[in-house]
Amino acid sequence: MQYQRTTMQYLSVKKVAQRYDSSASTVWRWVTENKLPKPIKLNGTSTRWKLADLEQWEAQQETEGM
Repeated sequence: MQYQRTTMQYLSVKKVAQRYDSSASTVWRWVTENKLPKPIKLNGTSTRWKLADLEQWEAQQETEGM
């Protein structure tokens, strides 16, 4: 049995804003309006989004938009 380890990637609000060509304040507004997945807290101080969550959300947006 092989064990494959995957590395979880996390994005800061700045990186999420760059990904969607928007500002950090827009990202936070989308979160409060439930238009974007909620971030998680790492070590109780850093707020980050899981890249996998964003990719899943993007795929869902594509299928709902069709």
